[in-house]
Amino acid sequence: MAFESLTDKLQNVFKNLRKKGRLTEADVKSALKEVKMALLEADVSFKVVKQFMKSVQERAVGQDVMSGLNPGQMVIKIVNEELVNLMGSETTELALKPAGEITVLMMVGLQGAGKTTTTAKLAGKLKSKGRKPLLVACDVYRPAAITQLQVNGEKQGVEVFAMGDKQSPVDIAKAAYEHAKKEKYNVVILDTAGRLHIDEDMMQELANIKEAISVDQTVLVVDAMTGQDAVNVAETFGEKVGIDGVILTKMDGDARGGAALSIKAITGKPILFVGMGEKLSDLEQFYPDRMASRILGMGDVMSLIEKAQANIDEEKAKEMEQKFRKNSFGFDDYLESMNQMKNMGGISSVLNMIPGIGGQVKDIENMVDEKDMARKEAMILSMTPRERSHPEILTPQRKARIAKGAGVDVAEVNRLVKQFEQAKKMMKQMPGLMNGKGAKRGKFKLPF
Repeated sequence: MAFESLTDKLQNVFKNLRKKGRLTEADVKSALKEVKMALLEADVSFKVVKQFMKSVQERAVGQDVMSGLNPGQMVIKIVNEELVNLMGSETTELALKPAGEITVLMMVGLQGAGKTTTTAKLAGKLKSKGRKPLLVACDVYRPAAITQLQVNGEKQGVEVFAMGDKQSPVDIAKAAYEHAKKEKYNVVILDTAGRLHIDEDMMQELANIKEAISVDQTVLVVDAMTGQDAVNVAETFGEKVGIDGVILTKMDGDARGGAALSIKAITGKPILFVGMGEKLSDLEQFYPDRMASRILGMGDVMSLIEKAQANIDEEKAKEMEQKFRKNSFGFDDYLESMNQMKNMGGISSVLNMIPGIGGQVKDIENMVDEKDMARKEAMILSMTPRERSHPEILTPQRKARIAKGAGVDVAEVNRLVKQFEQAKKMMKQMPGLMNGKGAKRGKFKLPF
């Protein structure tokens, strides 16, 4: 997960600050020096770090902070606020014309950044908001680029306009715009060609498309894993073609996060979305305040709630809560809860959004291995419907049969039954969690 190392380092710095009753100016400066090193190690631009630290230090060593009741918390609050300012203060929406008009979006970027997949993700997002998008295959150079867009477009239920790889991208863009007018599409998304590196031919082609049709927003797709290179790419595209916003991909990987913290400050252009996985639904609106909370290990409850609302069937959740109350929760329900967690992006994705979990993510992930979940699913599916509904009938003979069917040892089946019983007890302690009311603070437990 992006920022994992930075989050761990900052949490250690803040833990030491909280331990001290009153802070001296030397304490604050020492802590901020560690914050500076953590940011540089996270691949944040040196120029950005220098300005950031200047802003934080001016506020943190002020009289109102040093003489306050809890200066440690005040310093953390200042770092949080300055992180939000660094990433853009407010969430920037994609600028779209009214639904009765056509908005043209041109997607640009280097090869390997995930531009074509991101283009399809964006189309799906706009469709879910009531728009009628048309994807346009303008990459006539990369083998299979057109096919990739068509496959992803079909998965999203979005039409793809293509004219093969023998026409010029400019002609394709013009024809697509006319087609959109005729068929009443209100968003045209151009998937343009990338290169392995920035060159004049690519820049000229993008400029030619802009001259041929009126492009409303040019969106740059960059790979967060490339760190400062992503920032340099954004700066160059901004200078040569002009960009209106950025989408950062692969933020779910082990990116150090420097790009997210540097792009707005260096290019002046906002981050619009972040790609948080390979699924076509894994594109999240970028919220500077929520990202700052994640970086500082303070969780991101709003995003967690939104993910739950989007991925959890409310009726099923209510039904499951009733089963807990009546003590009729079975293995089918257990399997359903595992699938819901999977739909929300997996355990680590959810844990990173829970306040106070931050530094414990790895420990909990080790306890609940994703591969282990696949084995659990195999064991549950090896049970008869009656066994899944009535776990109490699982005799040693039945467990041996289940183990054989799932290709595991009997010990693993016993472990599954034990974890299932523990989960039932935990969920009984959390009234209201299943219907979205949430649990008492500090009582959050995983459902498996």
